Amino acid sequence: MIFVTVGTNEARFDRLLQALEALPSGTEIVVQHGPSRIRPSGARCFDYLDFDDLVRLIRRARVVITHAGVGSIMTALANGRRPVVVPRLVRFGEAVDDHQLEFGRRAAQAGLVHLVEDPDDLVMAVTEESEVTAVPHGPDARLVHELRDYISAVVTARGRYSR
Repeated sequence: MIFVTVGTNEARFDRLLQALEALPSGTEIVVQHGPSRIRPSGARCFDYLDFDDLVRLIRRARVVITHAGVGSIMTALANGRRPVVVPRLVRFGEAVDDHQLEFGRRAAQAGLVHLVEDPDDLVMAVTEESEVTAVPHGPDARLVHELRDYISAVVTARGRYSR
């Protein structure tokens, strides 16, 4: 089963959901689509899921596909899955800035995610990740430090712009 989540962002993520149409037919796909109106053919779709259901689906999935939200990525990792990550981008009205692209690139460099910057490359990424269902992980002091610095910088920058 392939589980797809776009998180709880109020913006649609139609680019990702449209890309799911290219996945091989006959593949079980479960999608948490948020406010998007797109329903990929043959997928079981939910607007939103409570956390326990989300975790159950992640644990059952052969592949997890998600936006590059910190919470979604960390939940996948905490449940032993290395997610395929497609960042939301500001130029498509999917985010207020490109922080997901920056975070996705850092997480990919650390080997925590399979980053897909162009949804047209999703089929290849899903095929590659089919063999990788579990990731051993533990606290990585360097990643924690970098994540804390990154979040602090974003919060500080936003504070400057909101005044």
